Amino acid sequence: MKLYRFLTGPDDSSFCHRVTDALNKGWVLHGSPSYVFNQETGKMQCGQAVVKDVNDKAYTLDMKLGEQ
Repeated sequence: MKLYRFLTGPDDSSFCHRVTDALNKGWVLHGSPSYVFNQETGKMQCGQAVVKDVNDKAYTLDMKLGEQ
């Protein structure tokens, strides 16, 4: 099965660490990153889609994608 996640966070090192952690757990970047201004917080937000192939499990709606 192919899994999809969209990681989001503030434009700081914590976001880069989340993406790096996902990459080191076998996730692969999918598409270009997003970058948007959040008017409520007054800060820039980042987003990056990642995908991962998992062959030994079946997808379920209650699956915690970050733990795969």
